[in-house]
Amino acid sequence: MGAGALARATGGREDASLAALYLVALALGVALVSWRGGAVELTTLLFGSVLGVDDAALLLMAGTATLTLAALALAWRPLVLECFDPGFAQAVGARGAWWHMAFLALVVLNLIAAFQALGTLMAVGLMMLPAIAARHWARQVGGMTYAAVGIAALSAYAGLLLSFHADVPSGPAVVLAAGTAWGLSVLCGPVDGLLARWWRRPHLAG
Repeated sequence: MGAGALARATGGREDASLAALYLVALALGVALVSWRGGAVELTTLLFGSVLGVDDAALLLMAGTATLTLAALALAWRPLVLECFDPGFAQAVGARGAWWHMAFLALVVLNLIAAFQALGTLMAVGLMMLPAIAARHWARQVGGMTYAAVGIAALSAYAGLLLSFHADVPSGPAVVLAAGTAWGLSVLCGPVDGLLARWWRRPHLAG
């Protein structure tokens, strides 16, 4: 939410503000844990642990997912309008800024819910990589959303299997699976994928 407020107040890029605030908050958190806790606690905080996911954590994840789905169903149209044409959204009184800030609050809530399984460093990866990969599978916002959800679910499943069988932290395993999906999407995706571009060029030349 601070990133959104700073971007609107200064005219800067929101992703830059988000990266700055996230890194500062993460560094502060690591410093506090190092000061008050041990190495095991710090490792779990950064990279997550499936063994650390208890009933309370599962209930938090389920509640967060339920709230997020309900909120997105309500805010879908104004959010899309705010992303693609904020000037028009403001002209028609869609209150896109309020919906945008509420969306950022949901992002933070999902990060908090995911940190026990994925860790603070890796949770952002599961949010970003499927979304980046999805743009290579669809051109419409709805199609990208479905693709991102599918890639994220498959990455989580594959990463947890890798974590169990290879005895590696769950967070990096899930993000590695998501990174593999992103790499395959860049290579094989029908929308601006490398193979699709390579195939079109000889075809057009002929």
